[in-house]
Amino acid sequence: METAACKSVGVKIVSTGRYLPEKILTNEELSKIVETSDEWITTRTGIKERRIAAKGALSSDLGAEAAKIALTRAGLSGADIDMLICATITPDKIFPSTACYIQQKIGAAEVPAFDVSAACSGFIYALGVASGFIRSGAAKRVLIVGAEVLSKFTDWHDRSTCVLFGDGAGAMVLEAAEGGTDSLLSLFIGADGQYAELLHIPAGGASAPATEETVKNRLHFMKMSGKEVFKVAVTKMAEAFEKALAKTNLKPSDINLLIPHQANMRIIDAVSRRLGFPMEKTYVNVHKYGNISAATTIVALDEALEEGRLNKGDTAALVAFGGGFTWGAAIIRV
Repeated sequence: METAACKSVGVKIVSTGRYLPEKILTNEELSKIVETSDEWITTRTGIKERRIAAKGALSSDLGAEAAKIALTRAGLSGADIDMLICATITPDKIFPSTACYIQQKIGAAEVPAFDVSAACSGFIYALGVASGFIRSGAAKRVLIVGAEVLSKFTDWHDRSTCVLFGDGAGAMVLEAAEGGTDSLLSLFIGADGQYAELLHIPAGGASAPATEETVKNRLHFMKMSGKEVFKVAVTKMAEAFEKALAKTNLKPSDINLLIPHQANMRIIDAVSRRLGFPMEKTYVNVHKYGNISAATTIVALDEALEEGRLNKGDTAALVAFGGGFTWGAAIIRV
């Protein structure tokens, strides 16, 4: 699916926000849990530490905190939005949606609230959904949240996956804009279900309900075929950027900052090189947080804005890839 800016109603990014748990789990600490080392993790992933949610803290808790920050920065409250979308693969429960729990926690009474499940591409998917509601006139102000507590779905006995993931949340407030203003210049999303088994949680859904056997075999944790994921991720992230950019009048040199999904440093390097972006124009925070799935791109965007890596009027490209496989890119003007 592809969308380009509608000239009648634009989509304005009003504000962003992020929330990261206080607890930091370093590589050295992780080496005491599973057979690994700081050198092994750093060399293969670029990750030095990750944030871990407190016991009992859920995606909705992290998401609500990020949402409150974004709303406060916009001078708004939960009562001022008319739709809430949460991108997550670590929901509080199978149902109701995590968005409904966030809605309750921020006081956004009775507005439509629902989840988007597209793994690490989730925030870009949600951005596309939100823009569609705004451009159609069905919503005027939408809050998008990307929130994950991946630590609760991580097998801490599996060093091939447990070193990669962390917890966190980010949020964005969007609203309708007139007069040619548009923050979302283009968006491209895609998916290919033939790769579904390469990055997934085998049990817990209707295909494999929880049993003593599924728990014993640790099938309720993430499983990943790393080499296969790497190959497709680099190709599809680069392709998504190129297709999104082609819907605009911009050239790659017009993009002030590339914000790729922070899966690991090798993927970031490969995507940047393929697209011709020097590292000084590529945002990286994977060393601090690891992979926080749907929260990754919005957390990185919020940090880039706070650090002055992006200024008003600058153009950025958000690019992501995740389980499904799914992928997407959004060209935005901040």
